[in-house]
Amino acid sequence: MYCSILSSAFNYVSYLDRDTNKAPQRQSLCGSLKEIIPSMTTQRDKLREDVKFRILRLLQDNPEMSQRDLAKAVGVSTGGINYVLAALVEKGMLKLSNFTAAEDRRRYAYVLTPKGITVKADLTRRFMIRKLAEYAALKAEIEEVWCDLSDQELAEIRAELKTGN
Repeated sequence: MYCSILSSAFNYVSYLDRDTNKAPQRQSLCGSLKEIIPSMTTQRDKLREDVKFRILRLLQDNPEMSQRDLAKAVGVSTGGINYVLAALVEKGMLKLSNFTAAEDRRRYAYVLTPKGITVKADLTRRFMIRKLAEYAALKAEIEEVWCDLSDQELAEIRAELKTGN
């Protein structure tokens, strides 16, 4: 049976996103694709990882943050934060405890578990590797474009940077 790269990649990514030992529910990877797919990281996967990293980082410092505050800080909807928090609790990375200082007893504090701390450390390492690579690429591109500009244009850019316009 023919196995397309796209459907295989989707199945593999979906499988990796789960934190269980269950086999994927869809068609398995075929032949040589098993060797190619693990190195593929989609933009969506990077964004998901960044959101998890930022949430875990914020909650480690402020476990009593509300979902609304988390949503504003991370830049996603409150519903999206709710979904991610539920997944992190289900996977054992966060635990809920009552936030006793709050007047509203329905508010919770989201506390990182030892597993959550380990995952956050791994996410931090991958985040830094990804961002440093992006920084190096951006720096190289800026230097390349910088060489194409005249002295007059460079002076104008420097003046704009100083004034903040």
